[in-house]
Amino acid sequence: MWQSPTSTQPSVAGIPRYAVFGSPIAHSLSPLIHRRFAEQCGIALAYTAIEVAAGRLEAALSEFFVAGGSGANITLPHKLEAVSACVALTPRARRAGVVNTLKRADHGWFGDNTDGSGLVADISERLRLDLRGRRVLMLGAGGAAQGVAPALLDAGIEALTIANRTPERADHLSDWLGEPARVHTLYWQDLKDAGAFDLILNATSAGHGAQPMALPFGIVAPRTLAYDLSYGAAAVGFLSWAKAAHCAQAQDGLGMLVEQAADSFALWHGLRPPTDPVYAELRAAAQA
Repeated sequence: MWQSPTSTQPSVAGIPRYAVFGSPIAHSLSPLIHRRFAEQCGIALAYTAIEVAAGRLEAALSEFFVAGGSGANITLPHKLEAVSACVALTPRARRAGVVNTLKRADHGWFGDNTDGSGLVADISERLRLDLRGRRVLMLGAGGAAQGVAPALLDAGIEALTIANRTPERADHLSDWLGEPARVHTLYWQDLKDAGAFDLILNATSAGHGAQPMALPFGIVAPRTLAYDLSYGAAAVGFLSWAKAAHCAQAQDGLGMLVEQAADSFALWHGLRPPTDPVYAELRAAAQA
């Protein structure tokens, strides 16, 4: 089992510094989530959001390291670039090929990926859906899909079908996962003939905005959970389609966000905070 190296955590005025890096980043809920976790656990920390343009992540992380940063979260569009900023990776980050969590050590950043574990925790624990034996459709084959696919396979799903508007990217992800018996690809235009799935995951950005996504209703089974890895306005289009298609459940990725943050927090501080209070607060605010 991989264990992160022990090291002192440089800080400013004795308070460890953390941040989330992305673009755009102003909307991020991560600073609030980690402040709430810290309050629950009695831990002092400073956590900020840092806007970084594509291609600038390694330089920004180097600056943050020199300035005393203790850990970081990475969001779009930087999860692939974050891999090259690390001196070592956990097995699950190495398998996924993308990184969303960094921890400081003496020789540089150590990378992990908590997106997959966060997704599985939200679906299996909060939504009470047993993933074993399920047929799963993944819409999209970018970094978001790549980050969660291995965890879904480890959770015991029966099959994973990847559909992407650029078929070559779906084929690349399928080859990367290395499980041809369970992982298959599909042309986007062939979705209408794909049959029904128990779980449909939207890992694309196509649902941004208020218009429903153009997906065939035939991919929906009586018990289908439609799940968008995004949350808030970014999930509206997909969830509108899911409700029109009469999916049994339609859920955004707010729970995944909280669960993956809790796993990051545990990597940094050695304890996993309770997630239900923070999730309830965020969900109430989103519905207000």
